[in-house]
Amino acid sequence: QVQLVESGGGLVQPGGSLRLSCVASGFTFSSSWMFWVRQPPGKDLEWVASSSLEGATYYTESVKGRFTISRDNAKNTLYLQMNNLKSEDAAVYYCLRHWPSTPPGKGTLVTVSS
Repeated sequence: QVQLVESGGGLVQPGGSLRLSCVASGFTFSSSWMFWVRQPPGKDLEWVASSSLEGATYYTESVKGRFTISRDNAKNTLYLQMNNLKSEDAAVYYCLRHWPSTPPGKGTLVTVSS
């Protein structure tokens, strides 16, 4: 059974940083592309970043230079380092094995407010 458990969200001021984590189980993590997506309040899911099998990374334009996706295959864990957070980054963040797809986990809430 595939499980993806996100953590690390919270309340942060504009300009602040957070590091999200996603622990994966039930599949071969090292053989999977992984994705971070987010759902802002009242909006649809949107893709944020991807990590390929070889560690290549891809980002939506709005987070380039501020967010970094990384993975630790030994720990079956995906990360998203988010710096210089903006109000428009506020959302529930999910990690996924496939995109597009429906998030299996509960996500982690990021609130950006002063």
